[in-house]
Amino acid sequence: MAGYLTTHVLDTARGCPAAGLRIVLSRITETGAEVLAERVSNADGRTDTPILPAQDFACGVYELIFHAGDYLRGSGQGGAEPLFLDVVPIRFGINDEGAHYHVPLLLSPYGYSTYRGS
Repeated sequence: MAGYLTTHVLDTARGCPAAGLRIVLSRITETGAEVLAERVSNADGRTDTPILPAQDFACGVYELIFHAGDYLRGSGQGGAEPLFLDVVPIRFGINDEGAHYHVPLLLSPYGYSTYRGS
């Protein structure tokens, strides 16, 4: 069975999912970044479907780019420009074609964290 990749964003400053945040997924190759998908997080802070579904899943290096600044401005957390966090890239490797990879972003205006979830 082929694996797949999911993501979600939690607004840790407000204690809720980060709805309406733009997320771009790219595969990183020797020639650069190849954009595979662009999604906007739903009311639960997730994409409606896996951002990298089973039929496109393969081992390699990937990058999720979270457009946090647009979300923070829209939620009233922007503050003075330039924002401390605007675009948050997370580059990671996939080495098991049969696994579910879940890469969440825990976000606040002045910090973030991530992990490999389930």
